Amino acid sequence: MQRASGILLHITSLPARYGIGDLGPWAYRFAGYLAQAGQSYWQMLPLTPPASMELQCPYGGTSAFAGNTMLISPEQLYRQGYLAKKDISPHPDFSTDHVDFKKVTEYKNKLFDIAYENFKTAPKDDRYKKFCKSNQKWLDDHAMFTALKGHFGSGEWYTWPDRLRDRGTDAVKYIKQQLDDQINKEKFLQYQFLKQWHNLKDYCNRHGVKLIGDIPIYLAYDSADVWAYPQLFKLTSKKKPRVISGVPPDDFNKKGQLWGNPVYDWDALKEDDYSWWIDRFMHNLKLFDMVRVDHFRGFVAPWEVPSWHETAEKGKWVNAPADDFLQKLFKMIDPGLLIVEDLGNITQDVVEVVDKFGLAGMKILMWGFDGKIKDNVHNTVNYVKNSVVYTGTHDNNTIRGWFNRELKEQQKKDISDFFGKTILPKQIHWEFIRLAYSSVCSLAIIPLQDVLGLGEIARMNRPGTVRGNWSWRLRRGQVTPAVLEKLKQLTSIYARS
Repeated sequence: MQRASGILLHITSLPARYGIGDLGPWAYRFAGYLAQAGQSYWQMLPLTPPASMELQCPYGGTSAFAGNTMLISPEQLYRQGYLAKKDISPHPDFSTDHVDFKKVTEYKNKLFDIAYENFKTAPKDDRYKKFCKSNQKWLDDHAMFTALKGHFGSGEWYTWPDRLRDRGTDAVKYIKQQLDDQINKEKFLQYQFLKQWHNLKDYCNRHGVKLIGDIPIYLAYDSADVWAYPQLFKLTSKKKPRVISGVPPDDFNKKGQLWGNPVYDWDALKEDDYSWWIDRFMHNLKLFDMVRVDHFRGFVAPWEVPSWHETAEKGKWVNAPADDFLQKLFKMIDPGLLIVEDLGNITQDVVEVVDKFGLAGMKILMWGFDGKIKDNVHNTVNYVKNSVVYTGTHDNNTIRGWFNRELKEQQKKDISDFFGKTILPKQIHWEFIRLAYSSVCSLAIIPLQDVLGLGEIARMNRPGTVRGNWSWRLRRGQVTPAVLEKLKQLTSIYARS
């Protein structure tokens, strides 16, 4: 990587008109802000459809390949003639502070119904046919799965009639006949998502901004991929998870974290030359210029917990064929296009894999002040060039929230001693941005909340909680010319432009 900097902001946080950030005008405006501030990268969270409408966690999707249709811009559908002005104006009075996912989903689904009906009577689009053919491998399964979920209303795919659960040949033929319209509607929406996405990506790239995506290592059990490829996961003969994902106990979680996703059967993946995973990486690198690989240690040795356990305490590390998999993967893609999340319980075997393949890891500034500078890989004195430094991630408090709410007085004093001056709450975010920019790390990524100096109320996620996450929204006017100019100056001073 060249020495550069960028901003972390998920699409949903943009202040679009329709209750949730989308791929419309505000995405282009924000790309313009990044270019104006001399930023080279825009990093975001996963774009796949979340499994729960209410919880909206982007790290447990219903597909490894499909896009979240809630990110489709109604304005763009209007410009294509699929919606009329009366369809999108006036619109409900949405909150400007957070996303009300239930309200947004209900509203946008009504618009999508209208758009799809208009699409059916419009002249045939050869680009749509090409899209369906070139993406058939994942699109057909995802569209059928989505149609069946809508047909049955509730319950996981495990609860469907056996012939549908097990995807018998006659059952698949039946699905395509009986739910043809619902299947085609989902294909239309995925086409619109991908078209809007590539238009935005082209615009960003033309203005010198590259996009960094995020690949969650796990999927929801109730997902199209687990339904379509149950042999790739450790399931019982009745297709229920035998073991589930999580991480072991640590200083922050005495019982560990039980995530509950089905885990991969790496023996089965290996027999198929890891084609599903390689397809997933290739697909994401068509969408993004680089990707962050979530929970990278799961490729080396995941923590597996028996599915009947209620906590993650009695799980175990199970070795995966990381070396063999990565050897095959890197014949297809450039390892320099990956950022690996090497955070948490990182054992020596994970370090060795990262080093062997020369992968860029992550450094978190706020974790660098624990009083043990010499042995703390997150303190700037221990940074290496081939890494990406963040003030914090989507799972952390904001820098200002962390400083005000989480630190003890001695830790605040240690930070002041480190900087050689008294650090006040109103200064802490810029001091940390300057510290990140001045580091040896090739790439510095700053969450927008930290650029704006926002407090705890603006954090994106609180791990271990299930309500109120992922919903923060940027307000119009919060990104000021003065903020952009200061960011541009720092970018220039520390040679990151």
